[in-house]
Amino acid sequence: MELKSFLLNKSLRKVPELTLYFWIIKLLSTALGESTSDYLVFHINPYIAVAFGFIGLLVSLGIQFFVKKYIAWVYWFAIVMVAVFGTMAADILHVVIGIPYIVTTVFFSTSLALIFIFWYSVEKTLSIHSINTRRREIFYWLTVMATFALGTAAGDMTAATFNWGYLLSGIVFGVLFVIPGIGYWKFKWNEVFSFWFAYIITRPLGASFADWFGKPILGGLNFGDGKVSMILTVLIIIFVAYLSVTKKDIKTSV
Repeated sequence: MELKSFLLNKSLRKVPELTLYFWIIKLLSTALGESTSDYLVFHINPYIAVAFGFIGLLVSLGIQFFVKKYIAWVYWFAIVMVAVFGTMAADILHVVIGIPYIVTTVFFSTSLALIFIFWYSVEKTLSIHSINTRRREIFYWLTVMATFALGTAAGDMTAATFNWGYLLSGIVFGVLFVIPGIGYWKFKWNEVFSFWFAYIITRPLGASFADWFGKPILGGLNFGDGKVSMILTVLIIIFVAYLSVTKKDIKTSV
C-alpha cells in the first residue's frame, strides 16, 4: 500500500510549459551533456568521471522528485545531469565494451520504444501535460534518460560510422527537428507524437554541433570541449535565471 501511495501521489505538474525557451535550453543542455562528458572522461580518470556523473544524476533527480512543484533550476539541473550521464552510458558501451554505434542505437531505440509502450499501457497517455503523479514522473524521467542515450549513440553513428562528420550530422538532425513542428502547426499532427519526435532529435542535434565546435576530428573546429562546455554552462544559467525571475515557463491561471 505504501508503494502504491508513493507512485500515485498527486502533485502540481513538475515540467515547464513548452515555450521557445524550453527548446532553446533543451538544445543547449544536450550540447552541454556531450561536451562536459567528453571533457571529464578525457581529462580525469574515466571511472571517476562516470562515478561523479552518476552521483550528480542521483542528486539532481532526488531534488526533482522531492520538490512539490516545477522549479526552473531544479528541473534543468536534472536535465543537464541526465545529459551528462546519458552521454557517458552510451559512450561506455562503445568505447569501453566495444559495441558498434549502430548496435547501441538499435538497443536504445528498442529500450525507448518499450518504455513508451509500458508507459501508455499503464497510464493511457504519454502527454507531458499529464505529469502530475509520481508514477508518471518516473515514466517521464526514464524516457528522458533513454532519449539522451539514444541521441548520443545516433549522433556518433552518423558522424563516425556513416562518416558524415559532425557538421553534416548536425544539419540532418536540424532538418529532422523542424519536421514535427511543421507537421503539428501546418498539418495538425498529433501533439504528443510531434513533441516526443522533436524531443528525441534535440539530443543528436545538440551533441553534433557541440562536437563540431569542440572536436579536432570529423570536420570539427577544435575549440576544445572545455571551452564549449563553459560557454554552454553560462548560456544555460542565463536562460534559467531569466525564467526563474519572469516565470514565462509556468502556465498561469486565467
